Amino acid sequence: MSASAQVSAWRPAVRGVVEVLHAYFPSHAYPSHTHDAWTVLIVDEGAVRYDLDHREHGLAQAQVSLLPPNVPHDGRSVRPEGFRKRVLYMEPDRLGGDGLVGAAVDRPEFVDPVLRTRIHQLHGVLADGREEFEAESRLTLIEERLQQQLRNRVVEPPDRRDAGVASRLREVLDGHLPTGITLDEASKLVHAHPAHLVRAFSREYGMPPHRYLTGRRVDLARRYLLDGRPPAEVAGLAGFYDQSHLNRHFRKMLGVTPTQFTRP
Repeated sequence: MSASAQVSAWRPAVRGVVEVLHAYFPSHAYPSHTHDAWTVLIVDEGAVRYDLDHREHGLAQAQVSLLPPNVPHDGRSVRPEGFRKRVLYMEPDRLGGDGLVGAAVDRPEFVDPVLRTRIHQLHGVLADGREEFEAESRLTLIEERLQQQLRNRVVEPPDRRDAGVASRLREVLDGHLPTGITLDEASKLVHAHPAHLVRAFSREYGMPPHRYLTGRRVDLARRYLLDGRPPAEVAGLAGFYDQSHLNRHFRKMLGVTPTQFTRP
């Protein structure tokens, strides 16, 4: 019998960190999705392969991966025994602007033993949960080192056709996460034909608008779950039809149900 996924997630009392996730996935593969936060990832067992903005990357135990906000990515184990990881989700304004986002998209992995050690130590402090000042201090040093690494990689972002249309649609979708919006309604707000909207968005972000919306709703559900709200209530708050609808998409995204997600 294969092992089950193990997930522990919580929101620490540290400004700038919106979620901490510790997980073991024996077989789960993430579908393409986005976060509205910087994702700082280390792997403790196994190795991970993922696509970021249409390019394949790999992450081993000696590395740190930094995934920027609102850029689509997926994830899967390289080895049959799965992988164990720890993740910090940091507020989008913590590391800087679009230039640094582009640098992270181009080269999201860092071979930096000092940085990895600092991240490992911060996770230990966050798991303890009693040393907020120490956690804030360690987070500050991590952010400083990440910014230094990114500034060394800054390149001018390429021009992309229809980027403005795609960006405006993303803003509309983000503004209608719980309530939802039809494609026709969105096309009137963005002033573009529905078919053009879908093509432009898919070309810019690597996924169709409906998949982006579902992923953002799962993200929203995670926040409510970390607030201590029950899954049945979270389903409606995050824009899902019912708890079964939430469970299906949550399991597809994270490999566990909402009740298995939050920290015991």
